Amino acid sequence: MTHATTPVPYRVRARHRETADTVTLDLVPAAEPLRPFRPGQYAMLYAFGTGEIPLSTSRIDGAVLSHTVRAVGKVSQALCRAETGDWIGARGPYGTVWGSPPTDSDVLVVSGGIGLAPLRPLIEETVARAGELGRVSVLTGFRDPGEQLFLDDLPRWRTAADVLVTVDRPEPGWRGGTGLVTGLLDRAALRPECCAAYLCGPEAMMRATARELLRRGVPADRIRVSLERNMRCATVWCGHCQLGPVLVCRDGPVFGWDHADGLLATPER
Repeated sequence: MTHATTPVPYRVRARHRETADTVTLDLVPAAEPLRPFRPGQYAMLYAFGTGEIPLSTSRIDGAVLSHTVRAVGKVSQALCRAETGDWIGARGPYGTVWGSPPTDSDVLVVSGGIGLAPLRPLIEETVARAGELGRVSVLTGFRDPGEQLFLDDLPRWRTAADVLVTVDRPEPGWRGGTGLVTGLLDRAALRPECCAAYLCGPEAMMRATARELLRRGVPADRIRVSLERNMRCATVWCGHCQLGPVLVCRDGPVFGWDHADGLLATPER
């Protein structure tokens, strides 16, 4: 198994449309696979003839790479257009990991929008370990019901976790919550002194959630966030993701809130 600094070829084995502008791609290697990924790590995916972007894994299954892509730029649009049988370049794995929740701890996962994708492998691991853990809560927020991700996973997650979903703009027939995902915290049963919290989504959401958890007594070093802001090369050459003394592509993207709070106050370079 390799840790490539240049892209190696992967073939699209399956393509699942999540929303109008988001797809999940399952990729298999043409030859020797990349080294195994862990929850929280990311790959650089290369759309031939267009460019590459960093994407966290959204599922871990042996040599299969799964990534959930939203079409927001030239490269992500090209990746979203990929069909079964097409070739994509990949290199990695890169980055820090979420880390496994300690035995007997309560687990809180909070996501906003596409931020659920990097948390999905952690949720899968947590659900598999439910008998070793305390209360598990998964809180997810989306702009509207049509933006929801991984709907096929929710019934299985709900066998081991409290899964609550809220949207900013409800539609007729919507039965979930309405409003910010932070509004769901009152419904999450957790013991602050032994809670492991994992957050991913817009920075404003992560900041508001982390500060509310601190107010409730969750220690800062037990709150972990993913800061994928402006990562570009994964090799620290470009400096595009520098936040103060750290380069997110090298030192992150996952940080404890005791470290991340100050980083998020750093202006982008």
